[in-house]
Amino acid sequence: MGIIDRQTIARCLSEVGYVADDSLAMALALMDHLKRPLLLEGEAGVGKTEVAKALAAVHGSRLIRLQCYEGLDVSGALYEWNYQRQLISIRAHEGRGEDPDAVERHVFSEDYLLERPLLAAIRAESPAVLLIDEVDRADEEFEAFLLEVLSDFQVTVPELGTITARSVPRVVLTSNGTRELSDALRRRCLYHWIDYPDEGREARILAARLPGIDAALAHQVARFVARIRVEDLRKVPGVAETLDWAAALMGLGIADLRAQPEALHATLICLLKTREDRASVAPETVARIAGRVG
Repeated sequence: MGIIDRQTIARCLSEVGYVADDSLAMALALMDHLKRPLLLEGEAGVGKTEVAKALAAVHGSRLIRLQCYEGLDVSGALYEWNYQRQLISIRAHEGRGEDPDAVERHVFSEDYLLERPLLAAIRAESPAVLLIDEVDRADEEFEAFLLEVLSDFQVTVPELGTITARSVPRVVLTSNGTRELSDALRRRCLYHWIDYPDEGREARILAARLPGIDAALAHQVARFVARIRVEDLRKVPGVAETLDWAAALMGLGIADLRAQPEALHATLICLLKTREDRASVAPETVARIAGRVG
């Protein structure tokens, strides 16, 4: 589909359940226009990964995800050979006395190639959405390799030759900032910082993702979470935690946060995910915050 402006892409994202602010919609529109990867940074839980999922839904594209981790290498990201099948095939051909060179060509053919996310995205018939998730967890050597792939959208498999992209994927990279990314990678990408949503946008997110939620409860939840995030917490709750908490409140029949302070405090297991945070937010704190959200 031909999305050419931020208003259109914001509307399309909303239709698939993602509520984007104006700056993110602009970043996605420019990503499409310039055919550049988009690097999304922000705290864990602000919805970076969901951007790629929503983008794939908007375009009706396949979502291909590369989850980065320390020690990720070419075999985990690009391709590897199905060694077990190759060994079985070699033994079968040896029994027939076939030419070793012919056997080698056979076992290093497409039939024995295992695609990993990068190769799958490059070989997709139509543009996929390639999500390179938590790229900061991979090491600098892999980042350099990734930069080369994203520059040309082609890779070389020694046994098969150079494979050029059949279609250029839409590439979304995410980072939680655990390691500083190289200037070279940043220059290759467009950049957008995703922050926690403000109260109004978080209420709209709740309405979009939980269609049965009462509008008043959605706004109370959004205000409460905005206030709990400024407490001295070890792990600030993200949007996913807000959605879980709101769903729990709906399931318990709590329509007003001020009505049942004890039950409200008990439900904070959906929002607060460390022992220290649970201990630091006392029932009195919950009652105080809840009393200001009406």
